[in-house]
Amino acid sequence: MDEIVFGESPRWHEGRLWFSDWGAGRIWSVTAGAEPVLEAEVERLMCIDFLPDGRLLVVSPADGGVLLRREPDGTLVTHADLSAITRSGWNDIVADRQGRAYVNSIGFDFPEGEFRPGLVALVDADGSARVVAEGLAFPNGMAISPDGSTLVVAESYGEKLTAYPIDDDGSLGAARTWAATPGDHPDGICFDASGALWYADVGNEHCVRVREGGEVLDTIDSDRGAFACALSRDGRSGDQPLLLVVGQEWGENVWGGPPTGRLVAFEAPEPGDGWP
Repeated sequence: MDEIVFGESPRWHEGRLWFSDWGAGRIWSVTAGAEPVLEAEVERLMCIDFLPDGRLLVVSPADGGVLLRREPDGTLVTHADLSAITRSGWNDIVADRQGRAYVNSIGFDFPEGEFRPGLVALVDADGSARVVAEGLAFPNGMAISPDGSTLVVAESYGEKLTAYPIDDDGSLGAARTWAATPGDHPDGICFDASGALWYADVGNEHCVRVREGGEVLDTIDSDRGAFACALSRDGRSGDQPLLLVVGQEWGENVWGGPPTGRLVAFEAPEPGDGWP
């Protein structure tokens, strides 16, 4: 798919690849051999994911930070008010099987603002929100391990992937380095069925597959910045693509700028992780 202004947050859902176009304020779904479907228009949006019942969640920076939920009739309602935690830098989201959602904030106004450490907040199923991790150096993409026990966060400024054990109530335990990525600044991430993890890198224009500990297994080069990646989640073996959202680097023309972004499919050695 071409003509994307600023694509981010690819998610596999019900046999289709969904992603948000921040620059155009649109959420699309696509599948092979069919025209893209415009699923929603949100004036100010960031990343997306889905509740176990299939309802769409949308992170929006409006009003200092809000998590929106799309109801079955298509209306968008407030799922959680995030502004009491911080009013700047809301970014990625990943939902779990219990209907909870982890949402992170980079902690400052990028790119003009002075750097401050970021955080991860947990939004419970009732919409209440609390901080569960702090002190991250530009938290970016997030993913939950295939067994549901671990949250991994890409620290773009820290050049590493950081893991947290998930407690029964959704709280996060002590951080550990899942993999160092020296020279790379990981952005969007996803697990595959083997437990390896793909991360996209904007500045280095590639997507890299690593094991826990940092062993590099595969590298896919792009002709422009690689922002985020996703694999199909149906758990089948065989011909399963890695779907990569690529485009221009962050700049003044991101919001409403020229549509230089693309959604590109590459052959992947393993299918998605089976996460719902």
